[in-house]
Amino acid sequence: MTQSTPFMIAPGGWLGLLGGGQLGRMFCHAAQSLGYKVAVLDPAAECPAGMVADLHIQAAYDDEAGLERLAHTCQAVTTEFENVPADSLRTLATRCRVSPAGDAVAIVQDRIAEKTFIAAQGIPVAPHAAIRSEADLRAAPQGLFPGILKVARLGYDGKGQARISTREEALAAFAEFGGVACVLEALMPLDYEISVVLARGFDGASVVFPVARNVHRDGILAVSTAAPVQQDAAHAERQARATQAAQAIAQGLGYHGVLCVEFFVLKDGSLIVNEIAPRPHNSGHYTMDACLSSQFEQQARAMAGLPLGGSDLLAPAVMLNILGDIWYPSATATTQREPDWAAALAVPTAKLHLYGKREARRGRKMGHITIVAPTLQQARDDAARVAAALGMQAPE
Repeated sequence: MTQSTPFMIAPGGWLGLLGGGQLGRMFCHAAQSLGYKVAVLDPAAECPAGMVADLHIQAAYDDEAGLERLAHTCQAVTTEFENVPADSLRTLATRCRVSPAGDAVAIVQDRIAEKTFIAAQGIPVAPHAAIRSEADLRAAPQGLFPGILKVARLGYDGKGQARISTREEALAAFAEFGGVACVLEALMPLDYEISVVLARGFDGASVVFPVARNVHRDGILAVSTAAPVQQDAAHAERQARATQAAQAIAQGLGYHGVLCVEFFVLKDGSLIVNEIAPRPHNSGHYTMDACLSSQFEQQARAMAGLPLGGSDLLAPAVMLNILGDIWYPSATATTQREPDWAAALAVPTAKLHLYGKREARRGRKMGHITIVAPTLQQARDDAARVAAALGMQAPE
């Protein structure tokens, strides 16, 4: 296949993906719309991305034969979640272009390394301590209590976390986690949460999507709202600081691809970084319907060496995460029923995205629905109508 430059992978080529979840599924759709073929490596026989990919390589993420086939097939490879082995990305990088690099992902996979890296960039994080033993917990500063104990690796969506008030509660949680390495963070006076999603190309060029304001329930993102920057000077300045910090993190990591940085906004207006996701993010799903280019299109553009697309917000948007809970008519129900999609889509500003998962389980991400409207107030009002139609908690 010819390439217009040594750097660019022309449409018609193969792009590879480690991970077969819903983020991979949406990447497949975006890459295929640009004319690329996509190969997905995932150990599951059936997975959301594998259902729509041009090739599904069913293998473990560290399977040598599977990685060899992926590298032989594809000119560039990315990942759809952060917990793939960083060494697999390093292995692939000897055969094809990889974004993000294994070294960058390795930092983000470990909360201790992640916080050390962010602080080294001069960007604030919550007061914390690395906890590798009971002795570390007993020696932790009293100012970290009350706090949150988080496993250093493999935690997501609130899993592997425990809110603790005392040192004794922290010791019990540490034992419950099996004594694995953790981070103890002080509880901060939180006002709300925001996230910045950006894309950075191999040429160093980057584009940033509008800042999303997020609401989590039980550790899982429930609602993201994106709107034009308000006239309030403090609000605009806060968004600018978050954007600058996210760009500094991407540059410091030598990052190529799509990256999300989550921030806590404290009651005094200050910002601290919560965590980094080296991939498209749930809070960026609104970009599929409300921006010139989606986060998934940017992911494909970056790894193929194409110019990045515009990230402009076309209209205010509210994104509602759809969990498997709405298949149950009540909190105590054991039998399922199909949600009333027709009632939800009777709201003309609503756009439904389901992920092709066959089994709905409580707490499982099944899809999302984005409401895009001429004004933020209408988007919020319409989102409340959609939530009511689906039996979801009203968005805050």
